[in-house]
Amino acid sequence: MSTPENAPVVATTEIEFHKALDEVRERIAFAAERVGRDPQEIRLLPVSKTVPEERLRAAYAAGMIQLAENKVQEAESKAEAMADLNVHWAVIGPLQSNKTRAVAQFADEFQALDRIRIASRLDAHLKEYNRTLDVYVQVNASGEDTKSGLEPRQVEDFLEQLQEFDALNLRGLMTMAFHTDDETVVRENFSMLRDLRDDLRERRPELIGEGGLSMGMSNDYEIAIEEGATVIRVGTAIFGARDYSAK
Repeated sequence: MSTPENAPVVATTEIEFHKALDEVRERIAFAAERVGRDPQEIRLLPVSKTVPEERLRAAYAAGMIQLAENKVQEAESKAEAMADLNVHWAVIGPLQSNKTRAVAQFADEFQALDRIRIASRLDAHLKEYNRTLDVYVQVNASGEDTKSGLEPRQVEDFLEQLQEFDALNLRGLMTMAFHTDDETVVRENFSMLRDLRDDLRERRPELIGEGGLSMGMSNDYEIAIEEGATVIRVGTAIFGARDYSAK
């Protein structure tokens, strides 16, 4: 199980980012092969929170053309500063109503959708700008009160309501596992989301879109891959330890 503790030294140059990416991709390949999956089925989404623009430009040069941010303000600022680059920006943290217009203007992807009000506002703003947005519906697989996301039993009804929003392209479901060293618990969280997706695919295929599974971060992405993840959100294992001193 990969952990932030064995994360790489903080990368700053294109060469260093190439090395960090190679190491993560090698782990992705090994995890996929253990369960007979094609590594090409798995999208690596680098999470660039707290990483300054100059390092992100080096990361982009190393091939990171997709970047994810937790906070809208930070994502918007970076997207504006790096507008000369063709970056695919993903917002992966909770979204407040007063930030929906900003997301509709610059983001390509939103991975924490769990409220119809937010879906409605995003849809309206996107139509103003003649844009669409890829979305993942967040599910609280661990059942923790501190985590955002729908309860599993709420997902089907939520997906039904999403059908009316033409500017939102449903790509699948997203979750975060319980943060623990107990791999059994982590695996159960991920397998629950996969089973939920599979059940919907069988009974209500019109609701689930592509049926992707965004799950797994630096500390547990190998388990997530073994349990069917199609997108893994990896930050520390690529960028090194976070520097929150400037935040």
